[in-house]
Amino acid sequence: MLHVETRQAVHPDHAKTLDTAGLRQHFLAQSMFRSGEIRLIYTHYDRFVMGGVVPEGQSLTLDRVEETKTPSFLDRREMGIVNIGEVGTVTSAGETYTLNRGDVLYLGAGSGPVVFSGNGRFYITSCPAHRSLPAKLVTLADSKEVKLGAVETSNKRTINQFIHPLVMESCQLVLGYTTLKDGSVWNTMPAHVHDRRMEAYLYFGMDETSRVLHLMGEPQETRHLFIANEEGAISPPWSVHSGAGIGSYTFIWAMAGDNVDYTDMEFVQPGELR
Repeated sequence: MLHVETRQAVHPDHAKTLDTAGLRQHFLAQSMFRSGEIRLIYTHYDRFVMGGVVPEGQSLTLDRVEETKTPSFLDRREMGIVNIGEVGTVTSAGETYTLNRGDVLYLGAGSGPVVFSGNGRFYITSCPAHRSLPAKLVTLADSKEVKLGAVETSNKRTINQFIHPLVMESCQLVLGYTTLKDGSVWNTMPAHVHDRRMEAYLYFGMDETSRVLHLMGEPQETRHLFIANEEGAISPPWSVHSGAGIGSYTFIWAMAGDNVDYTDMEFVQPGELR
């Protein structure tokens, strides 16, 4: 079963007028992981798509998606798939890949139908691609590990880069995930914006009662969302994206836009935030 939700782009002046319900309607990604379903959110931020697939021991096929107006979803797109569940498989272009928890699979444009099987909980990210690149399975051991932050600033964390120029080639998709160390809560501080790329977060590995306070909005006009496990945030290019959580958590970050330069960002120091 396929379910697709469309999110229109929001101007920052409009965002300033939104109440809590309005902010959640436009920027919170919910209900992406349901048993036996493929659920996608098609955004008008760089035509980025995020979503979840839960085959629950069966097989689910992602092929035609009406919103793209192409015969098959990946005809003019690339995709990054992260397994946040048990072992599962993904089959595309005649190849079957086994994904353990935390593994990332990249599929290039023209890969055809994608079949998800097993007990994985697959998080999907996708954006338009101008050329076809080879599929690649990137395990945690294959990723580029970066350690940042400190206990003193409550942001000691490990960043694992998967779909990234230092690991592999993509058209415009960049993806990885960040894990907070025990006692640290801030996933990105100081915050930043990048006008040339949008970004999306997916928070996972959290207790049922835990929440992340996710900061968004223009640096001098911030807003916030309270986000639960396996929920995400859509971040426009004009918005900061930073958060603090209750207990341990990991978040997947994925970006699409003009370039794949991970360092192309403008930092906003805490004293500048309003």
